[in-house]
Amino acid sequence: MLERYFDNAATTPVDPRVREAMLPFLGEDFGNANSIHAWGRRAADAVETARGQVARALGAEDPSQIVFTSGATEGNNWVLTSFAHGTVSPFEHSSVREAAAFLGFDVLPNEGLRLGTPREAGGFISVMAVNNEIGSRFDFGGVRQSAKVLHSDITQAAAKYAVDLGPLDYATLSAHKFYGPKGVGALYARDAPLPPMLHGGEHEHGQRSGTLNVPGIVGMGAAAAVAAERREIDAAHAARLGEIVLEEVRRVPHHRVNGGDDRAPHILSISFAGVLGEALVVEVDAAGYGISSGAACSSHSTEPSHVLRALRIPPEWMRGTIRISFGRFNTADAAYGLGAALRKAVTTLRSLS
Repeated sequence: MLERYFDNAATTPVDPRVREAMLPFLGEDFGNANSIHAWGRRAADAVETARGQVARALGAEDPSQIVFTSGATEGNNWVLTSFAHGTVSPFEHSSVREAAAFLGFDVLPNEGLRLGTPREAGGFISVMAVNNEIGSRFDFGGVRQSAKVLHSDITQAAAKYAVDLGPLDYATLSAHKFYGPKGVGALYARDAPLPPMLHGGEHEHGQRSGTLNVPGIVGMGAAAAVAAERREIDAAHAARLGEIVLEEVRRVPHHRVNGGDDRAPHILSISFAGVLGEALVVEVDAAGYGISSGAACSSHSTEPSHVLRALRIPPEWMRGTIRISFGRFNTADAAYGLGAALRKAVTTLRSLS
């Protein structure tokens, strides 16, 4: 029932074309990409093909700027721990936000979604491309002039939308957000390689030790190629589905859409007064639809979302927030059904309170 799964910001299903590309490397082409025999050379060639596919999908100048990782969380921690001090936006994914707090980094001031300037210009700054909870897009150009080194977690934008790598020194992403496998991602480094975070091998030209996850990397490359080919189609499809859901939601009193006007179409954050977001998720799940009460990485936390707190949304609205995220395999009929189920769930829960 992929058409009823509306939590694509948490993870996407593997595209059949991606699965097909991976299968040989789970079977006869099982070689270690660091070996020099024929099996190893086939694996190494596949890795380099995938590196080129990811580079092209991102608009990188050279495939050598791509280093494969286990995902954006590893990449984010790798980048942040490579600098003695820095500043991050208040809207970051937990893998940036918590690493920054541990390292004693500063947080950019903000007025709503508008980011301010750091206390000290000329340092390291990290600003995500698209927020994973509310879908807001952020402009790198606004902070580039204040940063000596600029990093962006582009996980929710990579391969889905054109990302301008021009202002960025580093960018991080995960394959499973654009129909690739879990457990594989990439670091983009424009000029300067980072000091290795993992030691003990020559893999990835000495930048990231550990035997390469060849099937995952092949899958990431295939997913990047498919996503780049379908970029405009998928974005238009997500925008249409969002409007279908909103048609029903607009019939529900006391709701608000979060994220501002410049929002990526695949993420829709809505707050309802008088209900709990978790209760809405349960009700809609019982009707056969998958949505989220927030980011998957923090769905078990009882604390209000740091993103909504940064926007200074009143607590009564925060508690009733859900996230709907659209994907390639959702259908218009399923979006209509979700909207109706959501409207019914809000009405029912409010009548019980």
